[in-house]
Amino acid sequence: MPSEPRHAPFRMPERLFAELAAGGGSAEAVAFLERAERARRLLLLRTLLDRLGTLHTPLSPAAEAWDVLKEAAAAAPGPVDRLLLAPATGGWLAHALRRLHGTASGPPLWAEAGHLCALAVAASLHAGTRADLKVPLTDGGLPLPGLGLARLSGAEDGVTVAHARTSGGELTLSGPGRDGGTVTVTIRPATQPLPRPAPTASDANPAWTPLRTLAHPTPAGTVAIPLEDLDPYRDLDDPLPPAPLDADEAEAWQRLFEEAVGLLAAPGGEGPGRFDPGAIRAVVPWGRTSTQPPAPPTVLVSATSGDSFAAMVIARPSCPLALAETLVHEFQHSKLAALLHLFPLLDDDREERYYAPWRPDPRHLTGLLHGAYAFTGVAGFWRDRMAVAGDDEAADTAGYHFALRRLQSRLVVRTLLVEGRLTPQGRALVSGLARTLDGWLREPVPYAALTRARTAAALHRTEWRLRNVAPPSAGSAGPRFRPDRTSWPDVRTHAFAARSVAPDTADERLAAGDAAAALAGYADELADDPAEPHALAGWIVARAVLDPGRTTRRMLARPELLQPLPSG
Repeated sequence: MPSEPRHAPFRMPERLFAELAAGGGSAEAVAFLERAERARRLLLLRTLLDRLGTLHTPLSPAAEAWDVLKEAAAAAPGPVDRLLLAPATGGWLAHALRRLHGTASGPPLWAEAGHLCALAVAASLHAGTRADLKVPLTDGGLPLPGLGLARLSGAEDGVTVAHARTSGGELTLSGPGRDGGTVTVTIRPATQPLPRPAPTASDANPAWTPLRTLAHPTPAGTVAIPLEDLDPYRDLDDPLPPAPLDADEAEAWQRLFEEAVGLLAAPGGEGPGRFDPGAIRAVVPWGRTSTQPPAPPTVLVSATSGDSFAAMVIARPSCPLALAETLVHEFQHSKLAALLHLFPLLDDDREERYYAPWRPDPRHLTGLLHGAYAFTGVAGFWRDRMAVAGDDEAADTAGYHFALRRLQSRLVVRTLLVEGRLTPQGRALVSGLARTLDGWLREPVPYAALTRARTAAALHRTEWRLRNVAPPSAGSAGPRFRPDRTSWPDVRTHAFAARSVAPDTADERLAAGDAAAALAGYADELADDPAEPHALAGWIVARAVLDPGRTTRRMLARPELLQPLPSG
């Protein structure tokens, strides 16, 4: 864990950049990004240590905790390096620096800064070295990154100060009790190798909750990926209290993960949509453990932070296919975030005025770039599913998602290229995505799936403009957004994924290819409210399918200018 700055410049080989620019990336390219994130993490840590030198704290000084970390790194460099590279460590670093700059809030600053002491204790336990540090407790709990949660029974509530002593992998923790005395516990948290089995009710230890992991077998042995439900900095924003999963929920995650990894393990190249799941550094389950996951193929929540490389916050979906797609999607975001830490890719004024085909709201250019990169990976994922489909139905569904995401991603790539805001590196990256997508646009897709994908893409863009864009006023330049716009559900993207056997609604008839019946259905819906955006978008697209001339092309391009009569 070298803390001295390196004087040699950090350079990415052109071939690795080209791999990533195409939307994919070999294991070597991903490893390079991780090394870059390591260098960035150490720079941020050095900055934080400099700022903490003058912070008044009842805990052990930051310099003392840093010495413990360095000693542990000398004894066990691999485990301590993984600890510092853990996504939650990055989340804590970023949050602590924002606290010091006054742009974030949370518990007492000394307690958040004192997480460094908890990191040092965890490193000492990993390495088997000695340490004696004052650490922060929250309601009697001490999160130990990469290990689990130690808890003092009968401890005083709130944020308090405790003594943590380590020796040979054993931890003795002492802190103030609710009765005014001192409570103490001794545990050996680092003695059980990962992955740890989920504890049962009979062997649960109230003083120790181990970190859960998702087991991922590889030719080199089993990889344990943290199923992070304990670390306070596991989320993307403010610190959270521990939310341990129950045994059934953890087992459901493991089963789902195993099947999702099996889908991603199909033989092939290193293009978009393919990556080694062993590169994931943490999966953070979102929401209450008792919440039932939504029906396939919905994933209620998934997110990634640039501060927490290769971590993913995910609400457990119901099927492995949805989880596999989400893993691909979120890992694409992690790769791009790491590239943005290395290169200025675009000059973004952060003005939210651009159409993103997977969002209900206008986006800024950085959001467009992230979306294009993520959904190029998703398109590649479905391209692979189409290639290995075992029957016509599976090929049709995969073909639909592949056709939809390649079309939408290429539209956004075009926006990025014509806006003139890309740096040379950014233009090289987006041009690489364009080459990938242009090649895919020439690949055959089942006709019915292709037709539904094109219709779904047109419906989303049309409804987006109806809900977000107001007709231009005199002298206005560029789109003028509606002051009353709100978020709206995109129900059609997944509704059009499968062929309708017995179409009943206007949407189902349009998806089945019966545009005339769909047009009549939309007209009936518009009789009560001629400006209802969902039905009006369907009416416009159905009309365009029936009469693909210049007039309907203009309706599709600027639907906000149209006041159609729903009589058809």
